[in-house]
Amino acid sequence: MPDLLLELFSEEIPARMQAQAADALRRLVTDALVERGLLYEGAKAFVTPRRLALAVHGLPGRQSDVREERKGPRVGAPEAALQGFLKAAGLTSIDQAKVQTDPKKGDFYVARVERPGRPTTEVIAEIVPDIIRSFPWPKSMRWGSGTLRWVRPLQSILCTFGTEIEDPEVIRFEVDGIVASNVTYGHRFLAPGAIEVRRLEDWLAKLEAAKVIADRDRRKAAILADAKDLALVHGLELIEDEALLDEISGLVEWPVVLMGVFEAAFLDIPDEVIRATIRANQKCFVLRDPRTGRLANRFILVSNLAASDGGAQIVAGNGRVIRARLSDAKFFWDTDRRTKLEDRLARFAQITFHEKLGSQAARIDRIALLARALAPQIGAEPGLAEQAARLAKADLLTEVVGEFPELQGLMGRYYAQAEGLAPEIAAASEEHYKPQGPADRVPTAPVSVAVALADKIDTLVGFWAIDEKPTGSKDPYALRRAALGVIRIVLDNRLRLKLQPILIEASRPILGEAHYDAHPHDVFHLESLADKVVSDLLRNLSRRLVKAGPDTPPGDIARVEGLSMAADLSADLLAFLAERLKVHVRERGARHDLVDAVFALPGQDDLLMIVRRVEALQSFLETEDGRILLAGYRRAVNILRIEEKKDGARYAGPADARRLVEPAEERLAAAIETVKGQVAEAVAGEDFAAAMAALSHLRGPVDAFFEAVTVNATDGELRVNRLRLLDEIRDATRVIADFDRIEG
Repeated sequence: MPDLLLELFSEEIPARMQAQAADALRRLVTDALVERGLLYEGAKAFVTPRRLALAVHGLPGRQSDVREERKGPRVGAPEAALQGFLKAAGLTSIDQAKVQTDPKKGDFYVARVERPGRPTTEVIAEIVPDIIRSFPWPKSMRWGSGTLRWVRPLQSILCTFGTEIEDPEVIRFEVDGIVASNVTYGHRFLAPGAIEVRRLEDWLAKLEAAKVIADRDRRKAAILADAKDLALVHGLELIEDEALLDEISGLVEWPVVLMGVFEAAFLDIPDEVIRATIRANQKCFVLRDPRTGRLANRFILVSNLAASDGGAQIVAGNGRVIRARLSDAKFFWDTDRRTKLEDRLARFAQITFHEKLGSQAARIDRIALLARALAPQIGAEPGLAEQAARLAKADLLTEVVGEFPELQGLMGRYYAQAEGLAPEIAAASEEHYKPQGPADRVPTAPVSVAVALADKIDTLVGFWAIDEKPTGSKDPYALRRAALGVIRIVLDNRLRLKLQPILIEASRPILGEAHYDAHPHDVFHLESLADKVVSDLLRNLSRRLVKAGPDTPPGDIARVEGLSMAADLSADLLAFLAERLKVHVRERGARHDLVDAVFALPGQDDLLMIVRRVEALQSFLETEDGRILLAGYRRAVNILRIEEKKDGARYAGPADARRLVEPAEERLAAAIETVKGQVAEAVAGEDFAAAMAALSHLRGPVDAFFEAVTVNATDGELRVNRLRLLDEIRDATRVIADFDRIEG
């Protein structure tokens, strides 16, 4: 079957756009072919700095013929309906249609439409120009007097179609004065002449002979292999960089790997600064000396030329630029160390963090106070945690971080070490930003953990307080990442933290002391404020205080109002954390509905305990006892709901033991009483597996109850008592989780 080869040859395409452009060309052309009934066997896109190409294999030579019947109006229909039918069917006279009879609808016209398939070359000549004119470049330009917009001036189009055993046909079409042909061009400097090609294999071979490797993956593999070999020859190791390799492969058509040298004196600069300098300014790789573990004073560059002098001038030119940039970096490094981190903090007062959240200085104060408050619960020294939090962001005001923002945190560690500060402070400067993604490591040192948690919690609480929450796919302040960071830090370090009082404490300075002047000691004991009932109670109490008149102490009113605001904020933020926790545990194989079931209980703000409950609950529900008990629970609750809705009453237990007349209900009541005590004791001891084992003892009595007892007895008082007994089943399970929220 014939193959299509399409190449769009232009001036240099920016490296960052190449991969996306290749995917877009493949998708647009193949989708357009399939829409027109031209199915294919395979397609591959190619991209170099100067060409975007596509090969589509196994296309038919022409479209299939189309035969279809088109149903028309009834015989005797108005003239307008008949004319519309003729136009749609492509007929010139109603005599060309046939009449069919339907026993129910009578006689109606039918047109048999036959459309012969078009040659594939015609279809390609039709679709490709439209794709070129509307190609989705992120940025494009128009040049000369034409109307075509392309990423860079388009110079030629190659388009051939044919089988392996015949000379392919050149598909002729024109785009803005450029006529498609079978001609391409080689390397700009090494082989710039025109080249006639036939099909894909011919195109690849002739381009390679003309010093162009058209396959992006082959260029990447060649660069990496040659760079490793050259490093090995000199007893060094290449520091691999996939992003840089991608970029370089988009800058060259004929990669030539060379090695350069810079002065050893520059090795006094931190390795990361050297690497960032060389990478950012010259797109070069750096090398490691395996004997020292430090960088070597050499670099790998990739040229687009096979120079007659072996690349000596290219290496020398790159070396001059790198030396100049490293001189700047060394100046920044030396200058930064002359000012202590502590002395930089005053400048943060003039820098706005967010117009509604104040300055960076105010934010640093909040983080420091929260880190100090968190420290005892994490095992960190409070004073050290506070100092680390105050200095953690000071490197943002240094010259090196100003030049290379990606080094923030890391440079803070270097500056702290240079000042002789405590190792915990240096580590926290680097680690408090972590984790920054699902694959990033989690800090484990207590001081680092305290500062990292304080930083992320302040971010979440702050943007929650000004109602800048994530919406849909939009999350401009990376709040989902911050929430996942809190979750991972807590779970990976197995921290026992009650988040509700922590969130309230974090909200105090943001909501303002004028609204809330409670002492932190009070706040850390308000563990049940996640419960909406408590939040409502606080709000109602504040209203009563306001109504009490002028004698009511203003501080009491402000304190209660502040507690209410903080409780509402923290409850909403806890719900957000629950959603992120569901995503996190689902990725680890746990059921998200079980997170809902546990979170539905009041006061559930200890993430580690929630996950332990979820794990124990999931294990229990996977057993036969768990599945049968869940089915019995649902039967009991469904009966309760129906009867409560019908009666307009709430049948809350406990049941009256004097009205238990059937042996099965007596055994169930006794089992519930025993299980409640065992479950409560196990939960208090945080032994959730034991709690589930105790709960499984209800399975038999529940099954026996439904087999032997009629809940809706004719005796009204007996019926009510049995409904209350069903409520006790619900009450017994809610010590573990809200079984109403369990799916399946």
